[in-house]
Amino acid sequence: MDFQTLVDSMGDASCIVSVEDLGGGAYGKVRIVTGNRKYLDTIERPYEGLEMLTKKFVPNSEYTNYLTRDLNFENSCYQAAVMKKCLHSYAHPARYDVWFNMSFLPVEGEEGNLRYCMYVMEVNLKPDAKRMSNISPEIASAVLETCIKLRSPENFRTIMTEICKDIRDLCDSEHCCIFLMDTAKRSCSVLSEAFSGDTKLLPMDTYVDDKFYDIAESWEATIGGSNCLIVRNEHDMEAVREINPVWFKSMTDAGAKNIILFPLEFKNELLGYIWTINFSSELADTIKETLEMTTFILSSEIYSFRLLDRLQVLSSKDMLTGVMNRNEMNNYVDELAKSESGKTMGVVFADLNGLKVVNDSEGHIAGDTLLKNAAAALNEVFSTRDIFRAGGDEFVVLIENVTEDELAEMAAKLKVCSKKYDRLRFAIGTALALQTNRVREALRIADERMYEDKKAYYERHPERKRRHTGS
Repeated sequence: MDFQTLVDSMGDASCIVSVEDLGGGAYGKVRIVTGNRKYLDTIERPYEGLEMLTKKFVPNSEYTNYLTRDLNFENSCYQAAVMKKCLHSYAHPARYDVWFNMSFLPVEGEEGNLRYCMYVMEVNLKPDAKRMSNISPEIASAVLETCIKLRSPENFRTIMTEICKDIRDLCDSEHCCIFLMDTAKRSCSVLSEAFSGDTKLLPMDTYVDDKFYDIAESWEATIGGSNCLIVRNEHDMEAVREINPVWFKSMTDAGAKNIILFPLEFKNELLGYIWTINFSSELADTIKETLEMTTFILSSEIYSFRLLDRLQVLSSKDMLTGVMNRNEMNNYVDELAKSESGKTMGVVFADLNGLKVVNDSEGHIAGDTLLKNAAAALNEVFSTRDIFRAGGDEFVVLIENVTEDELAEMAAKLKVCSKKYDRLRFAIGTALALQTNRVREALRIADERMYEDKKAYYERHPERKRRHTGS
């Protein structure tokens, strides 16, 4: 067949790809045989931001001469050339800031173990909503169901877990996970996951530690600039072993035999990944199309969730000391006062002695340091989520399910911890509510006891007493 005449007859950028068929679902080299002028221009005179590894096209060269290895591209070529399937995809590869409208078409003609297909692509500098929505009724239904669930008033994590279950069912897989990454803090966490009933796979939290971020960070290079990674069989897993041996070992040790991995990105920010493990390989194409649309929607929602979470932190934390602020304490006390829990509620009032003297004699920077040291001492004894800066030099700690003896022991420990810091001395008052809804009474009693302790301190150290009324 005259391949050059065939591609020259195409209006869009087109090339002929050869695939070495090794039998049994395996393939060898994938080469670009020839292309029309529009296709050659993508290599030799590319759009800005579409730089290839080389700007010289050489017929019958491996495609990896021009771009980094892409298992999705290889598999699509294999499906079209060897399995004689017609494939279409509209995707946004991570390596380029453009959208590709791609088709892979079987081409007749065999030479030994070589099989051929035609790759046709159209480059869009902006996403085309019509093309993105041109999907099958089955996929459209799954994506629409996801959108409806995202509008639910339920807790966001609960909704995401339901979506994970839906995706796991669609993929007929053992495990689906939505995994978040914070590139600034180099940390990662599980947002939600779902398992099949008979799986032996362990929860992701089993593996996520301080070192796991390095593995997650390597996925971007493993995907190789494509919009996802589809590992269908042993042949593909072997390719992953060659590209990323550390992750390959981590995956296979955990029990993974195949995986589809999609990055979650919004406004050029990597938010995390979604994957499904040990899926039905015959559903791979349907899964890919569904997740291409679903991740586009989920990324936007997760971005908003993270933004709201950051705003929540800003609105609930005291920016100087890092503990919870008075507004958060008031909201928490209101909730506790309405609660019918049978748990006890311990209250600790901890007020700094001598902050006014430090501020007056050395300035607010020294005073701020004293407040930060106070928060540090409190964090040595109590959980950060239980500590509130009620205002000025006053801190309150609210502890659920504690005994009178435990509360007294904590207060004594705080006195000891405070001595590690220069001039840090607390006046402390404690009280125990036998039920959480009596927290306000305990707050009043702890406050009164704190002032008694402060009075006794200044009687012993009159030189450190504030010159004005108050603490």
